[in-house]
Amino acid sequence: MTHAHTHGHGRHGEAEILDLDAQVLAEHITALTGWLPVQAPPRRIVDLGCGTGTGTFALLDRFPEAHITAVDTSAAHLQRLRERACARGAEGRVRTVQADLDAADWPDLGAPDLVWASASMHHVADPGRALGQVRDLLAPGGLFAVVELSGFPRFLPAGAPEDRPGLEERCHEASDRFHAEHVPHRGADWGPKLTGAGFTVEDERVVTVNIDNTDRSRREAVGAYALGSLQRLRHSVAEALTPEDLAALDRLLDTAGPGSLLRRDDLAVRTERSVWAARRTG
Repeated sequence: MTHAHTHGHGRHGEAEILDLDAQVLAEHITALTGWLPVQAPPRRIVDLGCGTGTGTFALLDRFPEAHITAVDTSAAHLQRLRERACARGAEGRVRTVQADLDAADWPDLGAPDLVWASASMHHVADPGRALGQVRDLLAPGGLFAVVELSGFPRFLPAGAPEDRPGLEERCHEASDRFHAEHVPHRGADWGPKLTGAGFTVEDERVVTVNIDNTDRSRREAVGAYALGSLQRLRHSVAEALTPEDLAALDRLLDTAGPGSLLRRDDLAVRTERSVWAARRTG
Protein backbone atom coordinates (compact mmCIF):
# COMPACT_ATOMS: atom_id res chain seq x y z
CA MET A 1 0.00 0.00 0.00
CA THR A 2 1.99 3.14 -1.24
CA HIS A 3 1.00 6.75 -0.79
CA ALA A 4 1.43 9.92 -2.78
CA HIS A 5 1.28 12.08 0.32
CA THR A 6 3.15 11.75 3.57
CA HIS A 7 1.59 11.52 7.01
CA GLY A 8 4.10 10.44 9.65
CA HIS A 9 2.66 9.84 13.13
CA GLY A 10 3.63 8.05 16.29
CA ARG A 11 6.53 5.72 16.78
CA HIS A 12 6.25 4.34 13.31
CA GLY A 13 6.65 6.88 10.53
CA GLU A 14 5.07 6.55 7.12
CA ALA A 15 8.15 4.92 5.58
CA GLU A 16 8.28 2.22 8.25
CA ILE A 17 4.57 1.45 7.80
CA LEU A 18 5.01 1.19 4.03
CA ASP A 19 7.91 -1.21 4.49
CA LEU A 20 5.88 -3.33 6.91
CA ASP A 21 2.95 -3.26 4.50
CA ALA A 22 5.24 -4.65 1.81
CA GLN A 23 6.57 -7.35 4.13
CA VAL A 24 3.24 -8.53 5.52
CA LEU A 25 1.29 -8.34 2.26
CA ALA A 26 4.07 -9.53 -0.07
CA GLU A 27 2.16 -12.58 -1.33
CA HIS A 28 -0.90 -10.51 -2.21
CA ILE A 29 1.15 -7.86 -4.00
CA THR A 30 2.88 -10.58 -6.02
CA ALA A 31 -0.50 -12.05 -6.91
CA LEU A 32 -1.75 -8.66 -8.11
CA THR A 33 1.24 -8.06 -10.37
CA GLY A 34 0.84 -11.58 -11.72
CA TRP A 35 -2.83 -10.93 -12.51
CA LEU A 36 -2.21 -7.84 -14.66
CA PRO A 37 -3.65 -8.46 -18.16
CA VAL A 38 -0.61 -7.18 -20.06
CA GLN A 39 -0.54 -7.90 -23.80
CA ALA A 40 3.25 -8.18 -23.76
CA PRO A 41 5.79 -7.76 -20.96
CA PRO A 42 6.07 -4.00 -20.41
CA ARG A 43 9.51 -2.48 -20.90
CA ARG A 44 8.72 0.95 -19.43
CA ILE A 45 6.70 1.25 -16.22
CA VAL A 46 5.71 4.25 -14.10
CA ASP A 47 4.83 3.74 -10.41
CA LEU A 48 2.73 6.74 -9.32
CA GLY A 49 2.84 7.43 -5.59
CA CYS A 50 5.52 4.78 -5.18
CA GLY A 51 6.26 5.36 -1.50
CA THR A 52 9.27 3.29 -0.47
CA GLY A 53 8.93 0.96 -3.44
CA THR A 54 6.48 -1.81 -2.57
CA GLY A 55 5.00 -1.84 -6.06
CA THR A 56 8.24 -0.87 -7.76
CA PHE A 57 10.11 -3.94 -6.57
CA ALA A 58 7.17 -6.31 -7.08
CA LEU A 59 6.95 -5.07 -10.68
CA LEU A 60 10.72 -5.43 -11.17
CA ASP A 61 10.41 -9.04 -10.05
CA ARG A 62 7.40 -9.66 -12.28
CA PHE A 63 8.92 -8.01 -15.37
CA PRO A 64 12.68 -8.60 -15.31
CA GLU A 65 13.32 -6.67 -18.54
CA ALA A 66 11.47 -3.55 -17.42
CA HIS A 67 12.78 -0.17 -16.34
CA ILE A 68 10.67 1.71 -13.80
CA THR A 69 10.19 5.40 -13.10
CA ALA A 70 9.13 5.75 -9.45
CA VAL A 71 7.22 8.94 -8.63
CA ASP A 72 6.42 10.34 -5.19
CA THR A 73 6.09 13.67 -3.39
CA SER A 74 8.42 12.57 -0.58
CA ALA A 75 12.16 12.96 -1.08
CA ALA A 76 12.73 10.71 1.95
CA HIS A 77 10.66 7.91 0.42
CA LEU A 78 12.52 8.19 -2.86
CA GLN A 79 15.88 8.13 -1.09
CA ARG A 80 14.84 4.96 0.73
CA LEU A 81 13.69 3.44 -2.54
CA ARG A 82 17.04 4.23 -4.22
CA GLU A 83 18.91 2.63 -1.31
CA ARG A 84 16.78 -0.49 -1.61
CA ALA A 85 17.36 -0.59 -5.38
CA CYS A 86 21.13 -0.39 -4.82
CA ALA A 87 20.97 -3.15 -2.22
CA ARG A 88 19.20 -5.36 -4.78
CA GLY A 89 21.61 -4.44 -7.58
CA ALA A 90 18.69 -2.90 -9.48
CA GLU A 91 19.74 0.77 -9.47
CA GLY A 92 20.22 0.66 -13.24
CA ARG A 93 16.56 -0.25 -13.73
CA VAL A 94 15.00 2.40 -11.47
CA ARG A 95 14.70 6.16 -11.92
CA THR A 96 13.13 8.28 -9.18
CA VAL A 97 11.18 11.49 -9.79
CA GLN A 98 9.88 13.80 -7.07
CA ALA A 99 6.54 15.22 -8.18
CA ASP A 100 3.09 16.15 -6.90
CA LEU A 101 0.24 14.40 -8.70
CA ASP A 102 -1.93 17.47 -8.09
CA ALA A 103 0.42 19.69 -10.10
CA ALA A 104 -1.00 21.04 -13.35
CA ASP A 105 2.04 19.88 -15.29
CA TRP A 106 3.76 16.60 -14.54
CA PRO A 107 7.45 16.11 -15.31
CA ASP A 108 8.47 14.08 -18.34
CA LEU A 109 7.78 10.45 -17.40
CA GLY A 110 8.28 9.01 -20.86
CA ALA A 111 5.65 6.93 -22.64
CA PRO A 112 5.22 3.88 -20.39
CA ASP A 113 3.56 0.61 -21.36
CA LEU A 114 2.23 0.24 -17.80
CA VAL A 115 1.31 2.75 -15.11
CA TRP A 116 0.80 1.39 -11.59
CA ALA A 117 -0.93 3.44 -8.88
CA SER A 118 -1.41 1.73 -5.52
CA ALA A 119 -3.24 3.64 -2.77
CA SER A 120 -2.26 6.92 -4.38
CA MET A 121 -5.14 7.98 -6.64
CA HIS A 122 -7.56 8.59 -3.76
CA HIS A 123 -5.24 11.36 -2.54
CA VAL A 124 -5.49 13.47 -5.70
CA ALA A 125 -7.67 16.57 -5.52
CA ASP A 126 -9.07 16.24 -9.05
CA PRO A 127 -9.26 12.57 -10.10
CA GLY A 128 -10.63 13.39 -13.55
CA ARG A 129 -7.66 15.58 -14.40
CA ALA A 130 -5.15 13.10 -12.96
CA LEU A 131 -6.68 10.20 -14.90
CA GLY A 132 -6.54 12.27 -18.07
CA GLN A 133 -2.86 12.95 -17.43
CA VAL A 134 -2.21 9.23 -17.01
CA ARG A 135 -4.05 8.47 -20.25
CA ASP A 136 -2.00 11.04 -22.15
CA LEU A 137 1.16 9.63 -20.59
CA LEU A 138 0.58 6.00 -21.57
CA ALA A 139 1.75 4.56 -24.84
CA PRO A 140 -1.18 3.56 -27.13
CA GLY A 141 -2.47 0.21 -25.92
CA GLY A 142 -0.80 0.72 -22.55
CA LEU A 143 -2.30 -0.48 -19.29
CA PHE A 144 -3.19 1.49 -16.16
CA ALA A 145 -3.54 -0.47 -12.91
CA VAL A 146 -5.32 1.24 -10.01
CA VAL A 147 -5.09 -0.55 -6.65
CA GLU A 148 -7.00 0.76 -3.64
CA LEU A 149 -7.60 -0.46 -0.10
CA SER A 150 -11.06 -0.50 1.43
CA GLY A 151 -9.65 1.47 4.39
CA PHE A 152 -7.41 0.72 7.33
CA PRO A 153 -6.91 -2.99 7.98
CA ARG A 154 -8.51 -4.67 11.01
CA PHE A 155 -6.26 -6.48 13.45
CA LEU A 156 -8.12 -7.48 16.62
CA PRO A 157 -10.43 -10.48 17.04
CA ALA A 158 -14.12 -10.01 17.81
CA GLY A 159 -14.69 -9.08 21.45
CA ALA A 160 -11.26 -7.50 21.87
CA PRO A 161 -9.94 -5.74 23.78
CA GLU A 162 -11.61 -7.44 26.69
CA ASP A 163 -12.14 -4.21 28.63
CA ARG A 164 -13.71 -2.34 25.65
CA PRO A 165 -15.21 -4.85 23.16
CA GLY A 166 -15.87 -3.36 19.73
CA LEU A 167 -13.23 -0.65 20.15
CA GLU A 168 -11.58 -1.25 16.80
CA GLU A 169 -14.88 -1.06 14.94
CA ARG A 170 -15.75 2.24 16.65
CA CYS A 171 -12.32 3.57 15.70
CA HIS A 172 -12.98 2.62 12.09
CA GLU A 173 -16.39 4.29 12.10
CA ALA A 174 -14.78 7.50 13.37
CA SER A 175 -11.99 7.16 10.80
CA ASP A 176 -14.48 6.72 7.98
CA ARG A 177 -16.22 9.95 9.02
CA PHE A 178 -12.87 11.76 9.15
CA HIS A 179 -11.76 10.52 5.75
CA ALA A 180 -15.15 11.21 4.13
CA GLU A 181 -14.46 14.86 4.91
CA HIS A 182 -10.71 15.03 4.29
CA VAL A 183 -10.05 12.29 1.68
CA PRO A 184 -13.37 12.04 -0.17
CA HIS A 185 -12.12 9.74 -2.96
CA ARG A 186 -10.99 6.95 -0.62
CA GLY A 187 -13.15 3.89 -1.25
CA ALA A 188 -14.42 5.23 -4.59
CA ASP A 189 -15.42 3.02 -7.51
CA TRP A 190 -12.73 3.87 -10.03
CA GLY A 191 -14.36 1.95 -12.88
CA PRO A 192 -16.71 4.77 -14.02
CA LYS A 193 -13.99 7.36 -13.43
CA LEU A 194 -11.60 5.44 -15.67
CA THR A 195 -14.23 5.01 -18.37
CA GLY A 196 -15.06 8.70 -18.15
CA ALA A 197 -11.40 9.54 -18.70
CA GLY A 198 -11.33 7.54 -21.93
CA PHE A 199 -9.98 4.21 -20.70
CA THR A 200 -11.43 0.80 -21.43
CA VAL A 201 -11.70 -1.15 -18.17
CA GLU A 202 -10.61 -4.67 -19.10
CA ASP A 203 -10.92 -6.30 -15.70
CA GLU A 204 -11.46 -5.56 -12.05
CA ARG A 205 -11.47 -7.62 -8.90
CA VAL A 206 -11.60 -7.47 -5.14
CA VAL A 207 -8.86 -9.34 -3.30
CA THR A 208 -9.61 -10.40 0.28
CA VAL A 209 -6.65 -10.31 2.65
CA ASN A 210 -6.79 -12.39 5.85
CA ILE A 211 -3.38 -13.07 7.37
CA ASP A 212 -3.04 -14.42 10.91
CA ASN A 213 0.11 -14.40 13.00
CA THR A 214 0.15 -18.05 14.00
CA ASP A 215 3.29 -18.33 11.90
CA ARG A 216 5.97 -17.29 14.37
CA SER A 217 8.18 -15.96 11.60
CA ARG A 218 5.45 -13.45 10.73
CA ARG A 219 4.25 -12.61 14.25
CA GLU A 220 6.69 -9.78 14.89
CA ALA A 221 5.93 -8.10 11.56
CA VAL A 222 2.16 -8.43 12.04
CA GLY A 223 2.45 -6.97 15.55
CA ALA A 224 4.57 -4.05 14.36
CA TYR A 225 2.20 -3.46 11.43
CA ALA A 226 -0.81 -3.43 13.77
CA LEU A 227 0.93 -1.08 16.19
CA GLY A 228 2.00 1.38 13.52
CA SER A 229 -1.36 1.32 11.75
CA LEU A 230 -3.36 1.89 14.95
CA GLN A 231 -0.98 4.69 15.96
CA ARG A 232 -1.80 6.41 12.68
CA LEU A 233 -5.49 5.65 13.09
CA ARG A 234 -5.43 7.28 16.54
CA HIS A 235 -4.27 10.54 14.98
CA SER A 236 -7.49 10.91 12.99
CA VAL A 237 -9.98 9.56 15.55
CA ALA A 238 -8.76 10.77 18.96
CA GLU A 239 -11.15 13.72 19.12
CA ALA A 240 -14.13 11.58 18.09
CA LEU A 241 -13.67 8.78 20.65
CA THR A 242 -15.12 8.69 24.16
CA PRO A 243 -12.53 9.10 26.93
CA GLU A 244 -13.01 5.43 27.81
CA ASP A 245 -12.34 4.28 24.23
CA LEU A 246 -9.33 6.57 23.86
CA ALA A 247 -7.86 5.26 27.11
CA ALA A 248 -8.40 1.66 25.95
CA LEU A 249 -6.75 2.44 22.60
CA ASP A 250 -3.78 3.98 24.40
CA ARG A 251 -3.42 0.84 26.52
CA LEU A 252 -3.15 -1.18 23.31
CA LEU A 253 -0.54 1.24 21.96
CA ASP A 254 1.53 1.31 25.16
CA THR A 255 4.32 -1.07 24.18
CA ALA A 256 5.55 -1.31 27.78
CA GLY A 257 2.13 -1.99 29.31
CA PRO A 258 0.42 -5.30 30.07
CA GLY A 259 -2.32 -4.58 27.52
CA SER A 260 0.06 -3.89 24.64
CA LEU A 261 -0.84 -5.11 21.17
CA LEU A 262 2.62 -6.64 21.01
CA ARG A 263 1.75 -9.02 23.85
CA ARG A 264 -1.20 -10.50 21.95
CA ASP A 265 -0.90 -13.71 19.97
CA ASP A 266 -4.33 -13.43 18.31
CA LEU A 267 -3.75 -10.57 15.87
CA ALA A 268 -4.56 -10.83 12.18
CA VAL A 269 -4.49 -8.58 9.13
CA ARG A 270 -7.93 -8.33 7.54
CA THR A 271 -8.67 -6.00 4.66
CA GLU A 272 -9.69 -5.87 1.02
CA ARG A 273 -7.99 -4.51 -2.05
CA SER A 274 -9.84 -3.45 -5.16
CA VAL A 275 -7.95 -3.36 -8.44
CA TRP A 276 -8.90 -2.07 -11.87
CA ALA A 277 -6.96 -2.76 -15.09
CA ALA A 278 -7.73 -0.14 -17.72
CA ARG A 279 -6.42 0.07 -21.28
CA ARG A 280 -5.63 3.16 -23.34
CA THR A 281 -7.28 2.12 -26.58
CA GLY A 282 -6.98 5.34 -28.54
